[in-house]
Amino acid sequence: MLLARIGDWLDWLAGEKRYAAHTIDCYRRDLLAFLGFLAGHRGEVPTLALLEGLQPSDLRAYLAARRRDGIVAASNARAVSAIKSFFRRLVREGVITSTALAAARGPKVPSSLPRPLGAGEALALAEAAGEAGREPWIAQRDLALLLLLYGCGLRISEALQLDGADLPEGDSLRVTGKGRKTRLVPLLPVVRAAIGRYVELCPYPISKQGPLFLGARGKRLDPAILQKRVRQLRTELSLADWTTPHALRHSFATHLLAGGGDLRTIQELLGHASLSTTQRYAEIDTERLLAVYQGAHPRARA
Repeated sequence: MLLARIGDWLDWLAGEKRYAAHTIDCYRRDLLAFLGFLAGHRGEVPTLALLEGLQPSDLRAYLAARRRDGIVAASNARAVSAIKSFFRRLVREGVITSTALAAARGPKVPSSLPRPLGAGEALALAEAAGEAGREPWIAQRDLALLLLLYGCGLRISEALQLDGADLPEGDSLRVTGKGRKTRLVPLLPVVRAAIGRYVELCPYPISKQGPLFLGARGKRLDPAILQKRVRQLRTELSLADWTTPHALRHSFATHLLAGGGDLRTIQELLGHASLSTTQRYAEIDTERLLAVYQGAHPRARA
């Protein structure tokens, strides 16, 4: 019975909430880890009857065990979100009546500013990915992908979800983001040309129904492959440890804002649901201005 309810919840996340497959998998693992903890904590196999009687103290005990294992606040916050989502679903469906865990509070996650690369660093990273020494089509693929992330502000998942039917022909690209919401982003000529060159060199046919960016075996490219390549390149180029594919998205937003872009436009380009998420980039700009002031202004150290 409990397994059936978990399956219904996961289907609901996919069908109604339209969560990404990666998020659903994380939520599934978070919930199963909690149920596994309960088996030892309560000394019995979790059932719906057991879940009915849970209290916030049970959740606090679980989080304390995770902290002892070195699991960071952000991961614990996501676990709480998954658990609360499942329990809210059970309450709405009338399966249980207790709202103790559905209303529980998760740990506070320390706020951190995005870490962008400099414009020269971002371009150097992309260009290094496209240099010779590897199979030409793979080098061109990586160049096209990194230019796409930096030139259009895409998440790596959004770029790798593109299919052949999304192959850009004009000056814009339709992207499907979180919650399966679509948005149009301007496409720079250099990015469009890089993608076109990759398609020409790719030894596998790019069909409208199939993935645009392929791995060495002709399947949809795994994000871990690009992430590994970026780690190699940041070592070769002596770039900061935070140099990741996602840092290129941060760089896109930060450089647009520094160049005079307004927050509302940047919000739409990034596909942020809330303006408060985009406003973090304004904090970066302010932080940089203060650093310049404190380092250069003759009265800053007075």
